[in-house]
Amino acid sequence: MRRREFIALIGASVAWPFAAMAQQAGRTYRLGCLLPLTRDAPINAAFLEELRRRGFIEGQNFTVEYRAYGLHPDLISQYAAELVKARVDVIVTAGVDEAIRAAQQATKTIPIVAMSDDMIGSGLVGSMARPNGNTTGVSILAATLDGKRQEILIEAVPGLRRMALLVDAQTNVVANVDALQEAAGAHNIELSIHRIAQGEQIAAAVDAAKALGAEAVNFSASPLFFTHRHFIMDRLAALRLPAIYEWPETAEEGGFAAYGPRLDQLFVEVMTQQLIKLFRGSKVADIPVE
Repeated sequence: MRRREFIALIGASVAWPFAAMAQQAGRTYRLGCLLPLTRDAPINAAFLEELRRRGFIEGQNFTVEYRAYGLHPDLISQYAAELVKARVDVIVTAGVDEAIRAAQQATKTIPIVAMSDDMIGSGLVGSMARPNGNTTGVSILAATLDGKRQEILIEAVPGLRRMALLVDAQTNVVANVDALQEAAGAHNIELSIHRIAQGEQIAAAVDAAKALGAEAVNFSASPLFFTHRHFIMDRLAALRLPAIYEWPETAEEGGFAAYGPRLDQLFVEVMTQQLIKLFRGSKVADIPVE
């Protein structure tokens, strides 16, 4: 046998067992999703496709109970309870901390893989290295980058004298507002703060910022703004207002600029690995918060 053919054969024989390791024969794995975007959103479709690629195939050995709360935040607790009632093996949740807390309140035994701005600071876990309770996941520390985004926006818009900061009142970024205002003042820039609590308030906030003379907008880290990003981009384009966003994917979709970690890398790659470890029997305490 030729050396090249032998290597190819060995490579194939090694790959088969690793693909099979993703699941036990005869078992159906049940995943519960409590997420802000609908199942057909590109990021969520990519997440489920990655699981399929790793051997978790719906209709064969895998089922998904999906609840999208982005447009119905008042139903978060109900959705969490429904996932527990469905007896899922693991719950994946992200976005607002309220969703993670709802999952934690609904179950103390089902493992939870969550993505939050600050898992420690929000009290969702007591340790990064060995998470207590039934929750692990990803801590993105996105709010700490709001200041960096502001700096980038100032550099990107020459002559900027007035800018606006849109803040989701439900997130921890509210605590950083004074620091952001002070940093803007150091550049002789007037910063107007616009706090909102739901998507329906975004248009009025953007219009108010424009009326106050804002020449650019910094959107603080929040799943709310990502959920409504297409509406936001269209609104700002009509008003000719440049803006900077949390996720690079938003800039790739037409936003002026963005700065932060890639959402698809965190959600599709990192959280998928954590989820599969739990499916294979690992304990939450043995899966560090990334």
